[in-house]
Amino acid sequence: MKVTVVGAGAVGASCAEYIAIKNFASEVVVLDIKEGYAEGKAMDLMQTASLNGFDTKIVGTTNDYSKTAGSDIAVITSGIPRKPGMTREELIGINAGIVKSVASSLLEHSPNVILIVVSNPMDTMTYLVHKTTSLPKNKIIGMGGALDSARFKYRLAEALDAPISDVDGMVIGGHSDTGMVPLTQHATRNSIKVSEFLSSERLEQVAADTKVGGATLTKLLGTSAWYAPGAAVSGLVQAIACDQKKMFPCSTLLEGEYDLNDICIGVPVILGKNGIEKIVDIELNDAEKAKMQESAEGVRKTNGLLQL
Repeated sequence: MKVTVVGAGAVGASCAEYIAIKNFASEVVVLDIKEGYAEGKAMDLMQTASLNGFDTKIVGTTNDYSKTAGSDIAVITSGIPRKPGMTREELIGINAGIVKSVASSLLEHSPNVILIVVSNPMDTMTYLVHKTTSLPKNKIIGMGGALDSARFKYRLAEALDAPISDVDGMVIGGHSDTGMVPLTQHATRNSIKVSEFLSSERLEQVAADTKVGGATLTKLLGTSAWYAPGAAVSGLVQAIACDQKKMFPCSTLLEGEYDLNDICIGVPVILGKNGIEKIVDIELNDAEKAKMQESAEGVRKTNGLLQL
């Protein structure tokens, strides 16, 4: 099992670290355009192998895509990160060109690769990969919902004053500060709906805090977060590599599901060895349906900025 991570910045290095520590991949290749940067990150990570008890080989390379040949899964994190006050949508001009070039270079050496897109604006970058490559839709996955759901569960556990292992919840919709749809009515604590414990006002606050989770961290850190994004990516990669058939909300191309067409947006999917094995169509109430449609309108507006 060979995994490539394109982009050796904080998010890319975090992805590589979590994937390696879980010890399910034989090799992780980290690629970056900055001379020596990926090689340095790979060496630093390899020097943790005996300390963290993993045997995954981590290789760094400066823009040499031949080193990625035969990759089963590739993660695209490249592009400029958010700065305080920036929206994910403002990154589109620069990141679209980068993501298109990276996807093409990866496919040249690994034509059967499964791509996981992390670069922002993520739903639009995922759509771009669909429109500019010949990969089947099940092999193009946008990573947003897994991260947003982790942030949702963090906020739910905080509101409930409960251990996070007690809590389950999911965020669908666009991966943006306004487009996320936290499914508060479906969230549970040990199978009991959280609405049994929290007022509607508190749940609304949890949803609001979840939606600005990334922006909150960007303001505090001065750049995008990396630990949780890296962990979220590693969860998706492991589900595919180990054929786990796990359910995650991911950005995928919809063709009628959720009454949406020709758009990549976050919905629950089953991940296994073929990438997206199934899109899960869950029953939404009228308010959730309305929010999903509104979210899709925002994603389409950003998609309209692409020069396809």
